[in-house]
Amino acid sequence: MGVLRAMRARPHDVDGDELDAAGNLLRRAGRGDQVSFAELYDQLAPMVHGVVLKVVRDPAQAEEVTQEVFVELWRLAARFDGTKGSARTWAATVAHRRAIDRVRSEQASRDRLQRDAAHVVREHDTVVAEVESSLEQARVRKALGQLSDLQREAVELAYFGGHTYREVAVLLDVAEGTVKSRIRDGMIRLRDELGGES
Repeated sequence: MGVLRAMRARPHDVDGDELDAAGNLLRRAGRGDQVSFAELYDQLAPMVHGVVLKVVRDPAQAEEVTQEVFVELWRLAARFDGTKGSARTWAATVAHRRAIDRVRSEQASRDRLQRDAAHVVREHDTVVAEVESSLEQARVRKALGQLSDLQREAVELAYFGGHTYREVAVLLDVAEGTVKSRIRDGMIRLRDELGGES
């Protein structure tokens, strides 16, 4: 009865003893005591897992991150300073930081996959465009082959050379009206060959 009354009278001291116990286990683990670390794991694992799960929300990833947290706690145990806070608080801070790192890493990975997928689609679209352009060029060359030499010469100078009717007339040394007729007739023939609209 006296012990129970003492516990009710000093609940913070009991919590303090538990926190000190975790701190003591952590300090011993820092000196390489694996048994102490196993006890610490048993004490803190539910809390660490809970902190991680609230952040990452995926149970499988939460388990992985929880294991990573304990690996980090083992590695850094020798640096634990009880004057700056309890072992429980330190473990929760490490867990929260690790969980946030995982979420950011996952988001970065998703962003990278989306960028890569968009890049692949763009590359595919570029290849498709090049193939279509190549096929279209072949159709145009074939259609140009159906024109008379005079029509083809006038059309090529005007459309591929970028010359005006007057410049084509000067280059071919013919009347401008003749050039217009050759180009008009050539374009009608090309339209028919390519199956286009007038």
